[in-house]
Amino acid sequence: MQQTLPHGQAFVECGAELNSLQVLQSALDDSNPTVPIFFILSPGTDVVSDLDRAAIESGFEKGTSYHNVSMVQGQDVIAEQLLSLADKEGHWMILNNVHLMPSWLQTLEKMLDDFAMDRSERSKNMESLSAAEKAEFDTRDRFRLFLTSDPSKAIPPGVLNRAIKLTFEPPAGLKANLKRAFCSFSKEMVDDMDKKSKAILFGLCHFHSLMMERKKFGPQGFNMMYPFSLGDLRDSAVCLTNYMEDADAKIPWADLRYIFGQIMYGGHIVNDNDRLLCMTYLDFLMDDGLLEEKELFPFCQDEKPAVSFICPSPTSYDRYLAHIDNELKGETPLAYGLHPNAEIEFRTKRSVELFEVLEQISPKEAPDGDDEMMQSPQHVAENTLNEILERIEVESDEGLYFIMEDVEEMIDTEKGPFQNVFLQECTQMNALVKHMIESLRELEKGFAGELTMSDSMEVLQRSLFDDRVPATWAKLGWPSGRDLASWISNLQDRLQQLTVWTENPTEIPKCTWISGLRNPQSFLTAIMQETAQQNKLELDKLMIVTEVTKLDAAGVQTKSREGTYIHGLSLEGARWGKDTGIIEKSQPKEMSCRMPVIVCKAVPTSSAISGIYSCPCYKTQQRGPTYVFNAQLRTKSPAERWILASVALIMDIPE
Repeated sequence: MQQTLPHGQAFVECGAELNSLQVLQSALDDSNPTVPIFFILSPGTDVVSDLDRAAIESGFEKGTSYHNVSMVQGQDVIAEQLLSLADKEGHWMILNNVHLMPSWLQTLEKMLDDFAMDRSERSKNMESLSAAEKAEFDTRDRFRLFLTSDPSKAIPPGVLNRAIKLTFEPPAGLKANLKRAFCSFSKEMVDDMDKKSKAILFGLCHFHSLMMERKKFGPQGFNMMYPFSLGDLRDSAVCLTNYMEDADAKIPWADLRYIFGQIMYGGHIVNDNDRLLCMTYLDFLMDDGLLEEKELFPFCQDEKPAVSFICPSPTSYDRYLAHIDNELKGETPLAYGLHPNAEIEFRTKRSVELFEVLEQISPKEAPDGDDEMMQSPQHVAENTLNEILERIEVESDEGLYFIMEDVEEMIDTEKGPFQNVFLQECTQMNALVKHMIESLRELEKGFAGELTMSDSMEVLQRSLFDDRVPATWAKLGWPSGRDLASWISNLQDRLQQLTVWTENPTEIPKCTWISGLRNPQSFLTAIMQETAQQNKLELDKLMIVTEVTKLDAAGVQTKSREGTYIHGLSLEGARWGKDTGIIEKSQPKEMSCRMPVIVCKAVPTSSAISGIYSCPCYKTQQRGPTYVFNAQLRTKSPAERWILASVALIMDIPE
């Protein structure tokens, strides 16, 4: 829109310099007694505080000529009484959370219709009214009604159509977010600040815009989605003002970083790696460099073409806005510390989501034909069903892939931590394969007309047609972002690894494909248990450390002398230098990098390792709840660079 429509840039940025109070004031100018203002609430918005300020500025007194009612059970009678009084006396009234009482909204709509009709009749007879009646009519014209509600389908169209609708959503883009954040403070407030406070406030606004806009990168931005809002920024600014009033000549940077990162914004954050990311941003931004001309784009010195955004020396409100307009040019992941490849991933996911929606709304039935694209959903599902049954062969009459009694008999008295891990994996795979075969056989009978198609069978048919892993299979399986065909291939590889182990269950593989385990954490725990037993150490005082080798899985001939060899991990957000043995920047369009074989061993938690990046490892690219452990990867660059770049090891990346 910005680039294609005439004056598109001006349209998109219209009102970008207005704060929420100024937007409300503009809406008040357009409203009248018969046109309510309807606020559609979004996380972090504080409509009531803005309305309270506007009411005071307009001469209304809270509780006397300005009424605030929260719509919960039993408040409808009170609301009707106060609404009639407000209309008669020309008061302001706000009804909060009207979506909680959808049935009463019909009454509200009728009352508003009655108020509008009464005003219309009086306006027709203005000439016949006495001076006192005209004065009363002028007083009634001050009446304003405000409604707040979450997005809801229960709001009557008659209420919505007559109202001015307002909502406050974060804008798209770093520049727009920074501008919105800075404009949320009044010009008078900023200009009255001392130079130090101005500089810190600008840095705080930049930090807020980073936290808001980074969410668009999905799991590479944050492991979870957090409801950061302008309320967090305003509260942080209040704390800043209070601290600076009592501070001496030296700025208490450590205190400010803790308040902003651990309390104000950190109060939303529940993931340890996201909290570390937040504090790393603050460590980079909040220092004495803000008082001069500090670079606000992290670790961009060696980027080509060069990108930069310099914090200006403390100046006036208008010059700060001009600096944002003139100096912050274009959007780039480098502004957040991410690699430019992150934008490829972000836009690819957006495109996939779009096509998934198009697929959902497209017709599913098609006429019969020889072309596979013209086959019916049942025909496609039936072909997929037969293919899966051919690929997963079970010899046991009970539908079990592994005969656990035979395996346990071979282990006998030599069962150790690793044997327990593999036995659990075999048991879980048995449960998964048995359920898959039973559900497929049931669906097969449904296709043949031997059974009536149930809801669960129709859901399974739909999943087979869409090439999606059925939910009941995924529940018994493992976290995965693969489509069904790739998932079945992955399942076969996992079964093959366990089959090789069951042939000699007293020995663990020379190099374990850790990505092929349903519960890789248990394997890492087994490494610590083995070390604790051999060295008579306490298990809770051990931790896993990693060392990257130059070997590939095929090149491993013997077991590791210390620890265990693992493979199957990929590095996302950076690449591993096989020659240098350290983390390096990714090549353009290189979305991930296969890691060589890694040695995992257990050491006392007191062991200090320098020159490393503690890299989180996840089962899938979804990250978040699929966290496994932290691996130690050597680096010459500061570890903070890779923290901001969200560099992580991923166990399962679909090819």
